[in-house]
Amino acid sequence: MGNPINSGDTAWILVCCSLVLLMTPALALFYGGMARRKNVLSTLTLSYVFMLLIGVQWVLYGYSLAFGEDIGGLIGGLNFVGLRGVGAAVNPNYAKTIPHGLFAAFQMMFAVITPALITGAFVERVRFKTFLLFSLIWVTLIYDPLCHWVWGKGGWLGAMGALDFAGGTVVHIAAGFSALAFALVIGPRKGFGKFPIEPHNIILTVVGAGLLWVGWFGFNAGSALAANGVAVNALLTTNSSAAMAGLVWMLLSWLDGRPSTLGLATGMVVGLAAVTPASGFVTPMAALVIGAVAAPLGYYGIRFREKCRLDESMDVWACHGLASTWGMVATGLFATVEVNSGGANGLFYGHPAQLGIQLVAIAATMAFTFGGTFIIAKALDWSIGLRVSGMEEEVGLDISTHGERAYS
Repeated sequence: MGNPINSGDTAWILVCCSLVLLMTPALALFYGGMARRKNVLSTLTLSYVFMLLIGVQWVLYGYSLAFGEDIGGLIGGLNFVGLRGVGAAVNPNYAKTIPHGLFAAFQMMFAVITPALITGAFVERVRFKTFLLFSLIWVTLIYDPLCHWVWGKGGWLGAMGALDFAGGTVVHIAAGFSALAFALVIGPRKGFGKFPIEPHNIILTVVGAGLLWVGWFGFNAGSALAANGVAVNALLTTNSSAAMAGLVWMLLSWLDGRPSTLGLATGMVVGLAAVTPASGFVTPMAALVIGAVAAPLGYYGIRFREKCRLDESMDVWACHGLASTWGMVATGLFATVEVNSGGANGLFYGHPAQLGIQLVAIAATMAFTFGGTFIIAKALDWSIGLRVSGMEEEVGLDISTHGERAYS
C-alpha cells in the first residue's frame, strides 16, 4: 500500500506553487523598473515568456530530464515524458506526503524563474527570436541536468551529500554565472560608460522587490515539501537574512552618500538569494550572519563589475551568483541536524567535510553553467546573431521588437 496523502502538506505546497509563480511577475517588475523607458515592455516580456515556454517544456520533457530515472548521475531518463505516470499518487523518492503531480508543479515554478533571472544580463539589446531559442536550449542542456545533479534521485552532487535546500546552485549560482557568460558574449549596450543609463521607474523595482520577498517564502519554506517545523525554520531564516542584508546594504550606501531606496531593495534580494541554499538547514541567528556578509559581497561585487566596464545590466552575477556562492559556503559552516535531521552538520557543528562537499558543488555548478552558457551564446551569435541592430537599439525594443509603447 502506498504512502497516504497528507491534506495539510498538499494544501501548503499548492499555496507555495502560487507564491513561487508570483516571483516571475515580481522579477519582471524588479527588472522593468531598472530598464529605460523605451525598453520596459521588452524587459517585462523577457520574464513573462518563461511562464509560457517552461509551462510547455516542463510537461513535455523537462521534468523527466530533471527527475526521471537516473542515467549515470548526470541526467534523468524519459520515463516521465508528457508527465506520464505523474499524477495523484505519491512518489516516495521526492515527496512522501503530497501527490507526485504537485511536486512536479512546484519544481516547474523553479524552472520558470531561473532562466528569467538571467535576462537581467542582456536586456535592452537582445534579439527576441534568438533569446527564445537560447532559453529553450539553456533550460534543456543546463538547467535540467543541473537540477538532476542536485535534487534528482541518483544525481551525483546529491549523492555526494551536497546540501542545497532551495536552489543555491540550481537557481542562483546557475543564473548568476550564466548571466556573466552571456554578457561577455553579447557586449555592452550602446553608449554604456559614455553616458548614464538610469532606471526609468524605481517604484516598479521596489514593488517587485517586495513581491519577491513574499514569493520567496513559498520558494524556501515550500522546499520542505511539508507543513512542518523545517518549513517554519526556512521561513524565519529567509526573513532574517533578507532583513539583515537590506539593512547592511542601506548603511553601505549611506556611507557612500545617501541611503538609496534602489539599494535597499537590491540588498533585500541579495539576502534572499544568499539564504536560499541554507534556509532549511541553519538557525535564524546564522541567517543573520549570512545576510550581513552577503550585502557587502553584492555591493562591492557591483563596484568591481563597474570597474571592469562589463555591462551585466541588472547585476545578476553579483546579486545572485556571488550571494548564493556565499550561501552555499555558509551552509557548509552553519548547517545543523538540530534544525533538519535530514540534512547534515557543517564545520561549526563538528563536520568539516561538509564544507569541502559544498565547495565541490559550487565549483562544478560555476564551471558547467558558465562554460555551457558561453558556448551556447557564442554559437547563436555566430549563426543567427544575439543583438538587435544599432538603429533598433536606439529606438528601443518596445517599438522595434514589439510594436508597442509602455507609456503614451
